Amino acid sequence: MKEETKKVKTFASIFGDNWEENEAGQDTKQDTLHIEQLVAFENHPFKLYEGDRFNEMVESIKQFGVIVPIVVRKKKLKFEILSGHNRVEACKALGLKEIPAIVKEGLTEEEALLIVTETNTMQRSFGDLPHSERATVIAVRHEAMKKQGVRTDLLEEIERLSKSHYSQQEVTFPPMGEKLHTVKNLGSEYNLSKNSISRYLRISKLPEEFKELIDTGQIAIRAGVDLSYLSHDNQEMVEAIISENTFKVDMKKAASLRVYDKNGQLTWDIAKAIISGEINKKEKKPTGIKIQHKIISKYFRHEEDKKDIENIIEKALAMYFSKIKEVEVTIEEEEECEQI
Repeated sequence: MKEETKKVKTFASIFGDNWEENEAGQDTKQDTLHIEQLVAFENHPFKLYEGDRFNEMVESIKQFGVIVPIVVRKKKLKFEILSGHNRVEACKALGLKEIPAIVKEGLTEEEALLIVTETNTMQRSFGDLPHSERATVIAVRHEAMKKQGVRTDLLEEIERLSKSHYSQQEVTFPPMGEKLHTVKNLGSEYNLSKNSISRYLRISKLPEEFKELIDTGQIAIRAGVDLSYLSHDNQEMVEAIISENTFKVDMKKAASLRVYDKNGQLTWDIAKAIISGEINKKEKKPTGIKIQHKIISKYFRHEEDKKDIENIIEKALAMYFSKIKEVEVTIEEEEECEQI
């Protein structure tokens, strides 16, 4: 017997038309749960609130209680938090034992992760998220958009669930009703270029250790794109070298690592030499070049000062190589878009 493929549910079918007045028998119900029954979402991709923002949430819950229920799903004998990790931590800080919750049943892993990313993004400013979290949000939304069964009405339901009086910033996304299918349109939703979206999609493929190094600035964003193409073993090797020596990896170093990896020549010694900058230091200095007199006379007057000629040539070369670099970056970004 042919196994039936499980279709991805719509947002409306996940949350229901009105979660506050949900009819019995649907896959959503509101309940009050003991906090000790709750567990965090596995590999939760967002950092929890700290400092003033966390203290403000604690004070708000102290005065008004938990107005917006958390969203959970049953996981064995516990309940896994999909939305509300910060509210749970604030309740723990206040010594509260129970919290209102919406219990979701029958979710796929994809639907659960979509709830996690969307609710977190709606309660925070996308621009304030570290690069690793932006990459996760974009990658999850990109996958959801490729599924025919997922519609924007689910996003609207998530948005309604996420509204709270202690949200600090307005959501800056365009209307949820827009039907989005491409990297370009996804970029318009997050106010990013299609090339930036493509880079974040590559960053999302990196191991967590690399994402942390991108957030701390040890790896540049575009360098992270090149590193995402390395084999898994070589990624582990490069991460170990960076972490052990607190090296930084820029675009040039990452591009070199990618070339050696592609050619099957990336060893520990070569990787360390590239990352430390030793390979570039050992490169021979270019030999002196003399410009023929007929070329000089073609563009400069006979009485032109030698120093002025040198300055003009230097500026012309800088402009030339700047344009060449722009073309190379554009071609590389277009190739990355095609590979998504």
